[in-house]
Amino acid sequence: MIQAVLTDIEGTTTSVCFVTDVLFPYARERLRDFLRTHAAEPAVREQMLAVAEIVGHELSDDEIADELERWIDEDRKATPLKALQGMLWEAGYRQGDFTGHVYPDAVAWLRRWHRDGVALYVYSSGSIQAQRLLFAHSDAGDLTPLFRGYFDTTTGPKRETESYRRIARSIGLPARDILFLSDTLEELDAARRAGICTTRLVRDGRLNPDAAHREVADFSQVALACISSPSR
Repeated sequence: MIQAVLTDIEGTTTSVCFVTDVLFPYARERLRDFLRTHAAEPAVREQMLAVAEIVGHELSDDEIADELERWIDEDRKATPLKALQGMLWEAGYRQGDFTGHVYPDAVAWLRRWHRDGVALYVYSSGSIQAQRLLFAHSDAGDLTPLFRGYFDTTTGPKRETESYRRIARSIGLPARDILFLSDTLEELDAARRAGICTTRLVRDGRLNPDAAHREVADFSQVALACISSPSR
């Protein structure tokens, strides 16, 4: 039986549109001014220097802003970008500019699994800070007490098998006792190669009974058992 559920956010617990139409534009619009205002703060400067390290040479502050805006437009999963976005979103949440979208079925079943003693974790390309903020300021209120831990790209890329091995070791359970929920096939493939059980959320499409991973339309259809799906 499954003892822990590891869930993705975008497209799984949360609408993709909330991320692309609310969070990303909010951060992009304010990013340059934020850097100018807060560049001297150690936490911000650390991430700005990390941008230059990824690019491979020194950059002015304006060039760093240019690079970050380019990464936003490309939806690049770069750790310093995610960290800076999280700082901007924190202000937005706290000011009440928006609340974090979470599907009602996800709220209901996360609460139910928590009551039943299932350990709940999050793994997203968004920073741990951004994950906590979304669930702390969700449409359904503060959901952070439901979760035992959070993982982001500092653990490793979501499409690499070793990332899921690290997560399983961190959780302290055999991989077969962990269920990973995501809408992205490449992530599910990587998790399965690590021995983790998988289920794909297909919220805006037709379920395929012959899919490589078990597919469900929402959290109410998720089975807390390791079900082998037919391989292609």
